[in-house]
Amino acid sequence: MSDRVIFHIDLNCFYASVETVLNPAYRGKALAVCGSKEDRHGIVLAKSELAKQRGVQTGMAIWQAQKVCPDLTVVPPNFPMYHKFSALTRDIYLRYSDLVEPFGLDESWIDMTGAALHYDTPFDLAEEVRTTVSRELGLTVSVGVSFNKIFAKLASDMKKPDATTVISRENYQTVAWGAPVGDLLFVGRSTARTLGLYSIHTIGDLANADPAFIRHLLGKNGAMLHSFANGWDTSPVRHASDKVPPKSIGHGITMNADVTDDEEVARIFLELSQDVGKQLRSEGMFAEGIQIAVKDRHLITKQLDAPLPTATQSARLIAESAFSLYRRSYRKECPIRALTVRATRLSQGTAGEQLDLFYDGARLERETRLEKATDDIQSAFGEGAIFPAAVLLNDKTRSHHKDMPVFPKPYFLTGGANETNKKG
Repeated sequence: MSDRVIFHIDLNCFYASVETVLNPAYRGKALAVCGSKEDRHGIVLAKSELAKQRGVQTGMAIWQAQKVCPDLTVVPPNFPMYHKFSALTRDIYLRYSDLVEPFGLDESWIDMTGAALHYDTPFDLAEEVRTTVSRELGLTVSVGVSFNKIFAKLASDMKKPDATTVISRENYQTVAWGAPVGDLLFVGRSTARTLGLYSIHTIGDLANADPAFIRHLLGKNGAMLHSFANGWDTSPVRHASDKVPPKSIGHGITMNADVTDDEEVARIFLELSQDVGKQLRSEGMFAEGIQIAVKDRHLITKQLDAPLPTATQSARLIAESAFSLYRRSYRKECPIRALTVRATRLSQGTAGEQLDLFYDGARLERETRLEKATDDIQSAFGEGAIFPAAVLLNDKTRSHHKDMPVFPKPYFLTGGANETNKKG
């Protein structure tokens, strides 16, 4: 049985490249796509190749980017157009294969095993796809070609921009094994640091390490990474029509001004949880856990996790549990800049329920039906047409929902979630 031919295609400097296609005056300029200063999202989301060469990095504050690159051109993001160009590139890929698996907006894996039979080499096919994207859309791509998804991704990262790199069965020990271990997909900074303590610095070092030791060091994830380093990845490329179920669903916000007290935190958790609950219902998923992230004014983020009392889609229960976790676990050293709520441990359909003494299942079921009805009305007439009175907004998040009113103090600050549940 012959090897598969797997491509990984990465759109180079995607957001900035789309902006240049839409406005050719940006060509030849150092360009950065940045969030809004007014809403305190003033960081670099993406940069052009020239801006990158001058030291601009993703995640920099705008003032930092302009300090290293004084002639930097700053533009706001245009996400609808990025989604449009992402779809257009995938339409090109689908001309060659229906096994196209997105990996974010700007990356895709493609199983080209069948299409490659019509070309002298897989490299020739990759070059055709690369030049087609450039000719039709004005965007450049880096293409990685290999016999599995992990090495294809590694190959596409090796030469940028506008290049094709092949990691084959014959050359992977020379090409892939010499790369830093942190270049391997799913090896984060922390894992790379841990491996480095044991003189495992390259992908080859990891591949040749004792698998039992790597598993002991990193657990189940270590066994997977050792397999990847050896080129043993056999995971398939998903069909273009397949929908990958989410592992978590979350929503976060950076406030217009720092948050300083519990009432403001409760307002924001309620607001964020409405979106999380709506997404859960849209996906047909139930959450058994929550995670909150709290970023303070010094940009230090603390993540906290907790189980939910039952598998749920309820925005009210998610908000209540998030606020309870916050009050129980977060020490308020300084004002808060950003908050995130994330539903975790997702499943299709409800799992077996572990209920506490005061849990009211009938009430939760009624609330969930009401939230579903609210979803339908909002879909037909807009977000501001109807909403629960529990959605309590304030001026610090006003730019995100300008058409919705402000309500008084959150109900669970008056007596607590448990007291409310006792009353049913």
